[in-house]
Amino acid sequence: MISLQRYRQFFNVPGMGATVLASIVGRIPIGVAGLAILLFVQGRSGSFAQAGTASAFYVIGLALVAPSLGRLIDRNGPRQILMTCSIAYPAVLLGLVVLVLHGAHPAWVAACALVAGSVLPPITICMRTLYPRALNDAGLLQTAYSIDSALVETVFIAGPALVALFVAIDYPAGAVMLAAAFAAVGGVIFLRAPVIRGWAMPETGSRRRRLALLRYPKLVAVFAATVMYSVAFGLFEVAVTAFAAQKGAPAAAGIALAIASAGSAVGALVYGGRHWSPPLPRQFLIGLGLMAAGILLLATIGNIYLFALASIIAGAPMAPVIAAQSLLVSRLAPREMLAEGFTWGSTCLLGGIGVGIATGGVLAEYVTPSLILLAAAGATGCAGAIAWLALPKETVDAG
Repeated sequence: MISLQRYRQFFNVPGMGATVLASIVGRIPIGVAGLAILLFVQGRSGSFAQAGTASAFYVIGLALVAPSLGRLIDRNGPRQILMTCSIAYPAVLLGLVVLVLHGAHPAWVAACALVAGSVLPPITICMRTLYPRALNDAGLLQTAYSIDSALVETVFIAGPALVALFVAIDYPAGAVMLAAAFAAVGGVIFLRAPVIRGWAMPETGSRRRRLALLRYPKLVAVFAATVMYSVAFGLFEVAVTAFAAQKGAPAAAGIALAIASAGSAVGALVYGGRHWSPPLPRQFLIGLGLMAAGILLLATIGNIYLFALASIIAGAPMAPVIAAQSLLVSRLAPREMLAEGFTWGSTCLLGGIGVGIATGGVLAEYVTPSLILLAAAGATGCAGAIAWLALPKETVDAG
């Protein structure tokens, strides 16, 4: 059951509601751009290989550059980074549209997609870094990260639907340009949010070494667990798609994945609305256990309608797991390195999903969707084992 008291308290924090609302527009490209690039390039070139390469390079750009952006935000605050990316990202996406429409070599298209991914405005990272700075109450921090996870899930539901509208009118380039427009407008709105304008600049200190966060073993364990459950996300997506194709209803994959995302968003809201007695590491471990159980349940279902309905059960723990992971990073990363910590988490998430999708694609050629789901449950179990071995204490502290 969702309790609204925590949410009322959260949105009563001065400036917080306006900042969360301001972040929504700028996050829409997260759910639009990757799929839009894939379908646009495929539609113009007729090649799924070229389209997949361009989309993959976009994700690689997101993953590789994120930690550097995080270090810059920690050192200089977010305003300059946000302003630069809010200009560069739309410009590069429009450049990609021009390249594809004029039949440029696939290497140039892939390079442009790589740059676009690297300059996506880091609004989600800014929000996750902001919460510990603005909220002193641990319960409200749990609510904040739950809201954040629910918003991301909502974007992943709405984004493909927006892309589908442009594909339906035979104008896939419009979906790429829509992502550019949302990034530009959303970046400007977010920069004007009260909490962002009042972001306190850090004191000047010594320059940190690259990979300095990897000196914190518990934090590294959280990142390793993130990679493993993200691999499960990728395997899950492929398994659902393969199952629908096996049943002769490929469109049902989108419905099942949307239902899973809806369940995930509801799970995040339930998680954020209540006080949970287990300590945070145990909450993370329980979430991973529930996620593995939900995926295993799907592996036993052969009816496509029951499979789609059961997807809500499999999806429900996913966003709470991400919320608990964000809370762990906020506690384990030094305050002056929070943004970098969250960007490393984002890199692990994206990298894991990419590995999961690639591995699932290979497995789908040789094994049944149920076995792919078993592999996803196994990856989630590995994440749980890492959490159980490396985060055994009742509480966690930096270092």
